[in-house]
Amino acid sequence: MRTIWNGSISFGLVNIPVGLAPATKPAARQSDIAFRTLHRECGTPIKQKRWCPTHEREVEADELVKGWEVSKGQFVIVEDADLEAISQHDNSRAIEITRFVELDEVDPIFFDRTYFLAPASEPAARRPYVLLLKAMKETGHAAIGRFVLSGKEKLCLIRAKGDALALETLFLAEDVYSQAEIEEAVSDADVKEAELELARQVIESLVGEFDPSEFTSVYRSNLKAMLEAKLEGEEIARPEPVTETPVVDLMEALKRSVAETKGRKRTPAKASNGKKAAAPKRRAAARK
Repeated sequence: MRTIWNGSISFGLVNIPVGLAPATKPAARQSDIAFRTLHRECGTPIKQKRWCPTHEREVEADELVKGWEVSKGQFVIVEDADLEAISQHDNSRAIEITRFVELDEVDPIFFDRTYFLAPASEPAARRPYVLLLKAMKETGHAAIGRFVLSGKEKLCLIRAKGDALALETLFLAEDVYSQAEIEEAVSDADVKEAELELARQVIESLVGEFDPSEFTSVYRSNLKAMLEAKLEGEEIARPEPVTETPVVDLMEALKRSVAETKGRKRTPAKASNGKKAAAPKRRAAARK
């Protein structure tokens, strides 16, 4: 596994050598197909020019500087040397654990990017990695810590993911919007017991195990198919417009949903040796 950072997990007098490897592909946050902007008339890729409207001319890269806009048209000039002065150069290359917390207490909304923590190549150095992994799995705890990546301090959470350790870089509390407005809006809503019972039935009829391999991007598949068709010179079929779903009574909608799923039979999970499989444990979203 290719790592982008190598250091150690540090807590107390314990140091565990690890490497940091991205858990997701570079294109995971966007479509895996990139587009260029072309001139429609000739199909030539367009170049973006750095244009100064005051001097009415193109400027070179060495003439550019960063600016922080404090008010309309008013900027504070920030030099690269200013940013370099406050960047952190941590020679220890350590992920310093400050505390252990219940994993279920950490809302996934704070998760930014996921990385795998790869153990050291030497067999003897892997023992403390496995020790920490097993201890966290058994206790249901995760580690909160800090480390420096590319000169920037990162708040992070280390958790057990199967038989590996995963690291989540975390957003700060000030980066996450409050949900108080939503909670206030729904606080006065009254739900009848009959409605709740029907909702439970709909949910139970759709319960299953989480298998990420079952999920695909319809847009990504359609995009590839469309590009391949255009490459072959085929005419692109346009989808029919989707008709709006009329608003219906809540109880009526729940009853219809229950009726539609009543005839479905849930397929039991496969079990070895002919034994019935045990019901899967429900886990918090943070443990997936």
